[in-house]
Amino acid sequence: MSTDKRVRVGIVGLGRSGWGIHAASLQNPAAAAKYRVVAVTDPIQARVDEAKSAFGCRAYSGLQGLLADKEVELVVVATYNHEHAEHSIAAMHAGKDVLGEKPMATSLADADRMLAAAGETGRLLTFNHNMRFTPQVRKIREVIDSGKLGEIILIKLAGHSFRRRWDWQTLKAFGGGEMNNNASHFVDTALQLLGEGMPRVSSDLRRTPLCAGDAEDHVKITLYAPDGPAADIEVTNAAAISAEPYLIMGTQGGLAGNSEKLRWRYFDPAMLVERQPSGEPTPDRGYNREDVPWQEESWERGKESGSGYVALYLDLYETLRHGKPLAITAESVRRVIAVLEECRKQSALYGGGR
Repeated sequence: MSTDKRVRVGIVGLGRSGWGIHAASLQNPAAAAKYRVVAVTDPIQARVDEAKSAFGCRAYSGLQGLLADKEVELVVVATYNHEHAEHSIAAMHAGKDVLGEKPMATSLADADRMLAAAGETGRLLTFNHNMRFTPQVRKIREVIDSGKLGEIILIKLAGHSFRRRWDWQTLKAFGGGEMNNNASHFVDTALQLLGEGMPRVSSDLRRTPLCAGDAEDHVKITLYAPDGPAADIEVTNAAAISAEPYLIMGTQGGLAGNSEKLRWRYFDPAMLVERQPSGEPTPDRGYNREDVPWQEESWERGKESGSGYVALYLDLYETLRHGKPLAITAESVRRVIAVLEECRKQSALYGGGR
């Protein structure tokens, strides 16, 4: 009997995500001690040959061959966005657990079909929302949960860049667009910070002249939590001058920063003099002023891995081998797809609009 307890992986699709994210992560020494790539499939032979050389794995000409491989336990679905649902459902019905790339699906109906398949087959279904495992997002959650910032009023998340694109991810037929490709990560982060429940959604999707395809390359989404804060999300290819990715506003302080550095300041309400409103003119004809007794803290990532990909795989291993509760449930990711679906309903780019 084999003593090798590594999870046996089959990768479907060896493009930027399948190769540059998943294969690369599984070559990390920490992940390689817990996972073994045993099979791959991709329509481009050179990619398959590269994977065979790197992993000593089997290669298949298509999805069905890989799914028929009895050694494969976990299927990584890293194909075109519009194929995620069909490929994941097929894998689960073949008796495989699934780690899917984001977006989970390109429609809420497909997301629900995937959830139904997981229920029918009893297979594990999870997704690569790696930002949940990044050091900066974990630190932001820690600071918010500490209560130092008081009641959270607004969460601003920005993915700003300036670039022209003309690859498949600019085409609606493939499930492309900045909303599926990048804003899905920020929506997931916002939902995690906002808490349970479905927020009210307001959005603006635009295709600028920078985009060669027909999908959006500028995304503005605002989420309003029931009885809670709002989240303001901007993901765009039209930002020649970028804002910091993270800005949190609270009634006792705030936080700002990026993946490398965060800083936050806050005060103890007990240190402030109690004030009562007054209709009398101010002594100096100006505004009321006082010195807030700020406390300041900061965080730097240092040598800690910043992508979250390897951490995601290590956590998933504990679920697969030791029964740890799944960190990224399909039900939690369904909320992301519900938000994206509502954004499409509000956009003229997708035949909607209000």
